[in-house]
Amino acid sequence: MVPWVSGSMRNIKLTIAYDGTDFSGWQAQPGQSTVQGALGDVLEKVTQRRLTIYAAGRTDAGVHAAGQVVNFKTQSALAVEEFQHAFNALLPPSIRVNDAEEVGPDFHSRWDALAKTYRYRIFRGRVVPPFLWKYVQHDAHELNFDAMAEAARHFIGEHDFTTFAASTGSEEDDRERMTVRTIYQFDLQRMAPANSHHSAEEWVFVVRGKSFLRHMVRKMVGTLVDVGRGKLVPGDLPELLALRDRSKCGPTLPPHGLCLEKVEYPDPANSLASSD
Repeated sequence: MVPWVSGSMRNIKLTIAYDGTDFSGWQAQPGQSTVQGALGDVLEKVTQRRLTIYAAGRTDAGVHAAGQVVNFKTQSALAVEEFQHAFNALLPPSIRVNDAEEVGPDFHSRWDALAKTYRYRIFRGRVVPPFLWKYVQHDAHELNFDAMAEAARHFIGEHDFTTFAASTGSEEDDRERMTVRTIYQFDLQRMAPANSHHSAEEWVFVVRGKSFLRHMVRKMVGTLVDVGRGKLVPGDLPELLALRDRSKCGPTLPPHGLCLEKVEYPDPANSLASSD
């Protein structure tokens, strides 16, 4: 028997991590394996209701998450710890619920997000270790790190990112969508990967912004790689932004190097305790 609280709707917030390799993205799609679909199936088993689960970011196929935030509303009387235990017992091991809490009725994982941080990893060694290949893009060619880091700074601030956004698939929707976004931080870091040859190195692109357009991070990083190869110079970035022409940006890098690292909310995030 599923415990219920008659007439009382609760809002449950989950912080989850997943390996996106085998999923067709976050959003549920008929006949496709998705993160939202997997969570929804478990939630239906637990509550006997098909409930809507909202996410801070709708990650694409193959994109990973270390700190995705989701929420759903339910009349179930299960404790949040029981929800977390049930999810982790019934979900595939590629999805884990790291935290569960009850929040105020107005909290929404997407609309209340103040910032999201993404990381894109490029492995620079000659041979990618087998335990890394699903999470890094391999590029061992000569690249100018300093030029890429300089170019990345041009993305910081409020800009129209049409040049760096994939089409929605509809010309009408493309014309009507808002393409102005704010980037708070764009850093390029050199890191030595654990358990790899001492000469190997990872270049990690850390992007923190209010929100992002479809494929935006992968297109920005792809453009920075073109800077690293000498196809562009850092001073070209302002012109590319001003052109608002998707055909002018660099390549869209593969999804497996991208991870949604963290989502930030007002403190406290409309928690139930703070609303008493």
